Amino acid sequence: MVKSVLGVSHQGLRDWAIQRVTAILIAIYSIGLLAYFLLHPELVYSEWRQLFSHVSMKVATLIFVLSMLFHAWVGIWTVVTDYVKCYVARASIHTLVLLLLMACFFWALFILWSV
Repeated sequence: MVKSVLGVSHQGLRDWAIQRVTAILIAIYSIGLLAYFLLHPELVYSEWRQLFSHVSMKVATLIFVLSMLFHAWVGIWTVVTDYVKCYVARASIHTLVLLLLMACFFWALFILWSV
């Protein structure tokens, strides 16, 4: 049995559900953004800025970013837990990945709310 790393308990069904729900959210956002691009083929900076200045788009983008980060965390946790057997190396990788994902979240938050 694999021990929990960093106090983050992973359960198969919950991880599976997180992967599926986040994949659906990522797909919905991507399709919506693609539709916007197709409807505005001559997109200029002012339109781009206007799109992301709406609170609803900021929230949707933040949900997209969180979905990407959770999706990535579950996937990376699973792969590293399966293939890295040394506890110290596994804990180090998990810690590094978790810190990088948190940094990406705060970077995205800063970018989104500075528009």
